[in-house]
Amino acid sequence: MNVKIIGGHGGVSPECRATSYLVDGNLLIDAGSVATGVSVSDQAKIDNILISHSHLDHISDLAFLADNCFGMNDKPFDIWTCKEVEDNIMNHLFNDAIWPDFTKLPSKESPTMKFHNIESGDSREIAEYKVHAIEVNHFAGSLGFIIEKNGKAIVFTQDTGPTDKIWAAAKKLNNVVAIFCEVSFPNRFEKLALDSRHHTAQTLKKELSKMPGDVPIYLGHLKPNYLDELSKEIEEVNESGRIHILSSDNKEFSF
Repeated sequence: MNVKIIGGHGGVSPECRATSYLVDGNLLIDAGSVATGVSVSDQAKIDNILISHSHLDHISDLAFLADNCFGMNDKPFDIWTCKEVEDNIMNHLFNDAIWPDFTKLPSKESPTMKFHNIESGDSREIAEYKVHAIEVNHFAGSLGFIIEKNGKAIVFTQDTGPTDKIWAAAKKLNNVVAIFCEVSFPNRFEKLALDSRHHTAQTLKKELSKMPGDVPIYLGHLKPNYLDELSKEIEEVNESGRIHILSSDNKEFSF
């Protein structure tokens, strides 16, 4: 699997894009920056979209993706997420007040986007992937995903604070080759991080024992205003050397 980090940050600035990971050019995980970070022709090649939760930095570019690719394909973007997230997106984004309802455009029979529900504990065959959805410790219907293809599995927690279920599921597998997780706030803001269900470097350090061992960990969602501080604190807990910071966007990893 090839994973392109379109956006790997926990905020937006001229140098930082919000969360969007693209697998093999056709499976998108979250849509925080896909329309601003990928050419329109490459956007149109996306077939399936996994949405972890309905916070704005993970869904905002669904609006512009639909607009950019309207009329370009003969089939819709298939969006996979839980019912809570679907309802949030439809009620607050594609509601014809904030943005047109692209699940009915150009027609209800031939829409630009189509939702499919995947709940925590579900596994789905999506194109050439087996996708396991597992709840994580965050808000707005949050799911993490374990994605399997060709005998390899990658864990994507997206936004989460200290959590358990996804690590327990990952440890049952013997084919995990990479973990994508997050650290959002400096250690001095640990209470804020825990209240908002995110990680600091110190809380991530405690989390490491729950994860599959000897697997590289890639950390995103760093807040742009704390990048230097976060990078220093993450390196201080990187005793094994397996932690890698997604400090710049447009990086690609092959597994």
